[in-house]
Amino acid sequence: MLIAKGITKNYGTLQVLKGVDIEVKAAEIVSITGASGAGKSTLLHILGTLDNADAGLITMNNENISALKGKKLANFRNKNIGFIFQFHHLLPEFTAIENVCIPAWIGGKNRGVTEKKAKELLDQLGLSHRFGNKPSELSGGEQQRVAVARALINNPSIIMADEPTGNLDSANAYELHQLFIKLRDLYGQTFLIVTHNDALAKLSDRIIQMKDGRILSEV
Repeated sequence: MLIAKGITKNYGTLQVLKGVDIEVKAAEIVSITGASGAGKSTLLHILGTLDNADAGLITMNNENISALKGKKLANFRNKNIGFIFQFHHLLPEFTAIENVCIPAWIGGKNRGVTEKKAKELLDQLGLSHRFGNKPSELSGGEQQRVAVARALINNPSIIMADEPTGNLDSANAYELHQLFIKLRDLYGQTFLIVTHNDALAKLSDRIIQMKDGRILSEV
Protein backbone atom coordinates (compact mmCIF):
# COMPACT_ATOMS: atom_id res chain seq x y z
CA MET A 1 0.00 0.00 0.00
CA LEU A 2 2.90 2.35 0.83
CA ILE A 3 6.23 1.89 -0.94
CA ALA A 4 9.27 4.14 -0.59
CA LYS A 5 12.61 3.55 -2.30
CA GLY A 6 15.95 5.30 -2.01
CA ILE A 7 14.82 8.05 0.37
CA THR A 8 17.62 10.47 1.22
CA LYS A 9 17.54 13.68 3.24
CA ASN A 10 20.28 16.15 4.14
CA TYR A 11 20.17 19.15 6.44
CA GLY A 12 23.18 21.15 5.32
CA THR A 13 26.15 18.82 5.60
CA LEU A 14 24.27 16.42 7.91
CA GLN A 15 23.00 13.33 6.06
CA VAL A 16 19.91 12.27 8.02
CA LEU A 17 18.53 9.57 5.68
CA LYS A 18 20.90 7.50 3.56
CA GLY A 19 18.81 5.67 0.99
CA VAL A 20 15.91 4.16 2.96
CA ASP A 21 13.57 1.56 1.42
CA ILE A 22 10.33 0.71 3.22
CA GLU A 23 7.03 -0.99 2.42
CA VAL A 24 3.82 -1.06 4.47
CA LYS A 25 0.90 -3.35 3.66
CA ALA A 26 -2.77 -2.47 4.17
CA ALA A 27 -4.16 -3.30 7.65
CA GLU A 28 -0.63 -3.63 9.05
CA ILE A 29 0.77 -2.03 12.20
CA VAL A 30 4.45 -1.21 11.65
CA SER A 31 6.67 0.40 14.29
CA ILE A 32 9.92 2.22 13.57
CA THR A 33 12.38 2.17 16.46
CA GLY A 34 15.92 3.36 17.06
CA ALA A 35 17.97 5.81 19.09
CA SER A 36 17.39 9.56 18.94
CA GLY A 37 18.93 10.94 15.77
CA ALA A 38 18.45 7.72 13.79
CA GLY A 39 16.18 9.52 11.31
CA LYS A 40 12.85 7.98 12.39
CA SER A 41 10.74 11.13 12.59
CA THR A 42 12.34 12.61 9.48
CA LEU A 43 11.39 9.48 7.55
CA LEU A 44 7.83 9.55 8.92
CA HIS A 45 7.38 13.21 7.99
CA ILE A 46 8.64 12.56 4.45
CA LEU A 47 6.38 9.52 4.02
CA GLY A 48 3.50 11.63 5.33
CA THR A 49 4.31 14.42 2.82
CA LEU A 50 4.99 16.93 5.61
CA ASP A 51 8.60 17.22 4.39
CA ASN A 52 10.35 16.60 1.08
CA ALA A 53 13.05 14.03 0.40
CA ASP A 54 16.17 15.09 -1.49
CA ALA A 55 15.90 11.91 -3.57
CA GLY A 56 13.76 8.81 -3.77
CA LEU A 57 10.30 7.67 -4.80
CA ILE A 58 7.14 7.29 -2.70
CA THR A 59 3.93 5.65 -3.89
CA MET A 60 0.71 5.14 -1.97
CA ASN A 61 -2.16 3.07 -3.37
CA ASN A 62 -0.18 2.96 -6.65
CA GLU A 63 -0.07 6.77 -6.91
CA ASN A 64 3.29 8.52 -7.15
CA ILE A 65 2.96 11.06 -4.35
CA SER A 66 6.56 12.23 -4.86
CA ALA A 67 5.30 14.01 -7.98
CA LEU A 68 2.40 15.85 -6.29
CA LYS A 69 2.78 19.55 -5.49
CA GLY A 70 0.80 22.37 -3.92
CA LYS A 71 -2.95 21.94 -3.70
CA LYS A 72 -2.92 18.44 -5.22
CA LEU A 73 -0.49 17.29 -2.53
CA ALA A 74 -2.51 18.96 0.24
CA ASN A 75 -5.71 17.32 -0.99
CA PHE A 76 -4.05 13.91 -1.20
CA ARG A 77 -2.68 14.29 2.34
CA ASN A 78 -6.05 15.38 3.72
CA LYS A 79 -7.88 12.43 2.17
CA ASN A 80 -5.35 9.64 2.62
CA ILE A 81 -3.16 10.29 5.66
CA GLY A 82 -4.10 10.76 9.30
CA PHE A 83 -1.56 12.08 11.82
CA ILE A 84 -1.08 11.57 15.54
CA PHE A 85 1.79 13.34 17.29
CA GLN A 86 3.33 13.19 20.77
CA PHE A 87 1.45 16.37 21.66
CA HIS A 88 -2.17 16.25 20.63
CA HIS A 89 -2.18 19.65 18.85
CA LEU A 90 -5.89 20.16 19.53
CA LEU A 91 -7.16 23.69 18.98
CA PRO A 92 -7.94 25.06 22.47
CA GLU A 93 -10.91 27.21 21.45
CA PHE A 94 -12.83 24.30 19.89
CA THR A 95 -14.76 21.44 21.49
CA ALA A 96 -13.80 17.78 21.13
CA ILE A 97 -16.41 17.32 18.37
CA GLU A 98 -15.19 20.40 16.49
CA ASN A 99 -11.54 19.36 16.72
CA VAL A 100 -12.38 15.95 15.26
CA CYS A 101 -14.41 17.51 12.43
CA ILE A 102 -11.79 20.02 11.24
CA PRO A 103 -9.95 17.80 8.68
CA ALA A 104 -13.26 16.79 7.09
CA TRP A 105 -14.49 20.39 6.98
CA ILE A 106 -11.21 21.42 5.35
CA GLY A 107 -11.90 18.69 2.77
CA GLY A 108 -15.30 20.21 2.04
CA LYS A 109 -17.38 17.40 3.52
CA ASN A 110 -21.00 17.87 4.62
CA ARG A 111 -21.19 19.44 8.07
CA GLY A 112 -24.04 17.31 9.42
CA VAL A 113 -22.63 14.02 8.10
CA THR A 114 -19.21 14.90 9.49
CA GLU A 115 -20.53 15.75 12.96
CA LYS A 116 -22.49 12.46 13.06
CA LYS A 117 -19.36 10.49 12.21
CA ALA A 118 -17.27 12.45 14.73
CA LYS A 119 -19.76 11.54 17.46
CA GLU A 120 -19.64 7.87 16.43
CA LEU A 121 -15.82 7.87 16.56
CA LEU A 122 -15.66 9.59 19.93
CA ASP A 123 -18.30 7.18 21.27
CA GLN A 124 -16.23 4.20 20.08
CA LEU A 125 -13.20 5.71 21.82
CA GLY A 126 -15.11 6.04 25.11
CA LEU A 127 -15.62 9.80 24.90
CA SER A 128 -19.38 10.12 24.38
CA HIS A 129 -19.55 12.17 27.60
CA ARG A 130 -16.93 14.64 26.30
CA PHE A 131 -18.46 15.87 23.03
CA GLY A 132 -18.79 19.48 24.18
CA ASN A 133 -15.62 19.72 26.26
CA LYS A 134 -12.63 21.81 25.20
CA PRO A 135 -9.09 20.38 25.41
CA SER A 136 -8.34 22.13 28.72
CA GLU A 137 -11.22 20.18 30.26
CA LEU A 138 -9.87 16.79 29.15
CA SER A 139 -7.20 14.54 30.65
CA GLY A 140 -4.02 13.79 28.70
CA GLY A 141 -5.32 10.38 27.66
CA GLU A 142 -8.67 11.86 26.58
CA GLN A 143 -6.94 14.56 24.55
CA GLN A 144 -4.89 11.94 22.70
CA ARG A 145 -8.02 9.88 21.98
CA VAL A 146 -9.65 12.99 20.49
CA ALA A 147 -6.53 13.34 18.32
CA VAL A 148 -6.96 9.69 17.22
CA ALA A 149 -10.59 10.36 16.26
CA ARG A 150 -9.46 13.43 14.31
CA ALA A 151 -6.92 11.29 12.45
CA LEU A 152 -9.69 8.81 11.53
CA ILE A 153 -12.40 11.25 10.41
CA ASN A 154 -11.49 11.16 6.69
CA ASN A 155 -11.12 7.36 6.48
CA PRO A 156 -7.39 7.65 5.71
CA SER A 157 -5.44 4.90 3.99
CA ILE A 158 -2.81 5.13 6.73
CA ILE A 159 -2.33 6.75 10.12
CA MET A 160 1.18 7.98 10.85
CA ALA A 161 1.97 8.40 14.54
CA ASP A 162 5.09 10.12 15.85
CA GLU A 163 5.79 9.07 19.47
CA PRO A 164 2.03 8.92 20.18
CA THR A 165 2.52 7.71 23.77
CA GLY A 166 5.49 9.96 24.54
CA ASN A 167 3.39 12.36 26.63
CA LEU A 168 1.23 9.74 28.36
CA ASP A 169 1.62 7.78 31.60
CA SER A 170 1.98 4.01 31.36
CA ALA A 171 -1.74 3.26 31.88
CA ASN A 172 -2.87 5.67 29.16
CA ALA A 173 -0.07 4.50 26.87
CA TYR A 174 -1.26 0.90 27.24
CA GLU A 175 -4.86 1.95 26.45
CA LEU A 176 -3.67 3.72 23.31
CA HIS A 177 -1.71 0.62 22.22
CA GLN A 178 -4.85 -1.51 22.57
CA LEU A 179 -6.89 1.10 20.72
CA PHE A 180 -4.60 0.90 17.67
CA ILE A 181 -5.03 -2.87 17.58
CA LYS A 182 -8.82 -2.52 17.92
CA LEU A 183 -8.94 -0.03 15.04
CA ARG A 184 -6.80 -2.31 12.89
CA ASP A 185 -9.07 -5.27 13.64
CA LEU A 186 -12.37 -3.38 13.24
CA TYR A 187 -11.61 -1.21 10.22
CA GLY A 188 -8.50 -2.71 8.65
CA GLN A 189 -6.73 0.54 9.58
CA THR A 190 -3.04 0.77 8.69
CA PHE A 191 -0.57 2.34 11.14
CA LEU A 192 3.05 3.45 10.80
CA ILE A 193 4.36 4.39 14.23
CA VAL A 194 7.62 5.97 15.37
CA THR A 195 8.14 5.00 19.00
CA HIS A 196 10.67 4.57 21.81
CA ASN A 197 8.06 2.48 23.65
CA ASP A 198 9.14 -1.17 23.45
CA ALA A 199 5.74 -2.39 24.65
CA LEU A 200 4.00 -0.62 21.76
CA ALA A 201 6.58 -1.84 19.26
CA LYS A 202 6.16 -5.45 20.40
CA LEU A 203 2.40 -5.26 19.72
CA SER A 204 3.08 -4.31 16.11
CA ASP A 205 2.99 -6.71 13.17
CA ARG A 206 6.53 -5.65 12.25
CA ILE A 207 9.34 -3.68 13.87
CA ILE A 208 11.76 -1.71 11.69
CA GLN A 209 14.91 -0.66 13.52
CA MET A 210 16.83 2.37 12.25
CA LYS A 211 20.37 3.49 12.96
CA ASP A 212 22.33 6.41 11.50
CA GLY A 213 19.82 7.11 8.72
CA ARG A 214 19.51 3.53 7.54
CA ILE A 215 17.28 0.54 8.26
CA LEU A 216 19.30 -1.80 10.44
CA SER A 217 16.83 -4.69 10.71
CA GLU A 218 13.21 -5.81 10.37
CA VAL A 219 11.49 -8.27 12.70
